[in-house]
Amino acid sequence: MAFEFLQSLADVELVGGLTLLSLLVGGIIMGVGVIIARTVKLLFMKYYAPKLPQDSAKNFAKLIYFGIILLSFLVFTSNTGLDLSGLLVAGGIFGIVIGFATQSVVSNLISGVFLMIEKPVKQGDNIEIPGSDVSGTLLDISTFSVRVRKFDGTIIRVPNESFFTSNIRSLSSSPVRRTEAVVGIAYKEDIAGAISVLEKQIRKSMPFVLMLPKPEFRIKELADSSVNIEILVWHPRNDWNAVGPHLLKFAKSALDDAGIEIPFPQRVIWQAKE
Repeated sequence: MAFEFLQSLADVELVGGLTLLSLLVGGIIMGVGVIIARTVKLLFMKYYAPKLPQDSAKNFAKLIYFGIILLSFLVFTSNTGLDLSGLLVAGGIFGIVIGFATQSVVSNLISGVFLMIEKPVKQGDNIEIPGSDVSGTLLDISTFSVRVRKFDGTIIRVPNESFFTSNIRSLSSSPVRRTEAVVGIAYKEDIAGAISVLEKQIRKSMPFVLMLPKPEFRIKELADSSVNIEILVWHPRNDWNAVGPHLLKFAKSALDDAGIEIPFPQRVIWQAKE
């Protein structure tokens, strides 16, 4: 009875040689493919996703899921004997038209894949793109764009292509960072004495500054009105807020307490005799 029913389904021809039986088998194949795709996705998220950054894990899970669905569809078409040549030709022409219209979309997609593979930065890193106003904490790398929470609390979206082709400065990859500041002293002042005063003040008032590597002091410039001393100090990466914004304040306080002049711009005018 069941055989006769299947035979009757095989005898009912729909379009292009497609029968009810082949359509039924194809539907079963697609259903099994969806089940397998969901199962593999769940297993991936359970056992492998915790080892990857959150955004990369989500994107890889999507690729696995839709890849299995696509493979199931190809098996379905080959099993049913559908002739997709006409559809492929039309799709090719349509794809060319869409390709020209969506070049940026495709480039962002490909750039996103390379970012997930190369992993120049990871979620939670503090980054900066030199030459732009993009600086902050990396939130995620999605299919087409990157989201960065700027240090002022706002969130900026950067297309993957722009992010991938830019120079990316990571502020979190090293456990220590260096902070620089420049302070000027009058030409009449003793340079070695001023440096000694600055070094003592840093050791006394800035506990987050590392003594190894030790602070450096360089003569940066003999400017019009001052001798500019560059101060370079190292500190733990996460303690920048305790060092960077306060370095100049402590430098000025030390020079004021020592009576060392910090000059303002001035000019010397010589008057010729008659």
